[in-house]
Amino acid sequence: MRAVRTMLLSLSLVLLSACVTINVYFPAAAAEKAAEQFIGNVIGEAAGEAKDPPPPQRPPQAGLLDFFIGAAHAAEPDLNIQTAAVRDIQARMKQRFDSVLTKALAAGSIGLTRDGLVAVRDASAVPLAERASLNQAVADENRDRKAVYAEIARANGHPEWEAQIQSTFAAQWIQQARPGWYHQDAAGAWKQR
Repeated sequence: MRAVRTMLLSLSLVLLSACVTINVYFPAAAAEKAAEQFIGNVIGEAAGEAKDPPPPQRPPQAGLLDFFIGAAHAAEPDLNIQTAAVRDIQARMKQRFDSVLTKALAAGSIGLTRDGLVAVRDASAVPLAERASLNQAVADENRDRKAVYAEIARANGHPEWEAQIQSTFAAQWIQQARPGWYHQDAAGAWKQR
């Protein structure tokens, strides 16, 4: 009887310690989904419409693992991009995209960089009188992009994720680029989509 109690106590301690151990890792799939949604709302569809958020997914059925550690710990966490600061930045970016950047991207005068920013690619494609305002729009866009990457990391309680969030967003900006837009490849060379 004493051996059974000892074994049950040992098993209980093992299970309890398993519940206390929390590995904090970067939720890559959630970041990709958040980036896709955020960027889709900024650049919109080809016709200029914002994307609707994806429909909610049905939660997985409970299994043996959920019995021991709970469904919340077994599921991929969401990344919060719905803070007031993120929404404000997104609104500024959308307005700038609609008024300046879409035209400049289509003309090839600016392009999407490999690090999730934008850059003037061909200043000669822009009339001299418009260059200063385009340079200002690019600077404003890059400031907002850096701010949104930092804010998403901060809003999710992990400021150390900022570089990973920026990298995830960089890939999504390029993936959602329209045909004809320029972007940098991994080596930094300009390619046209």
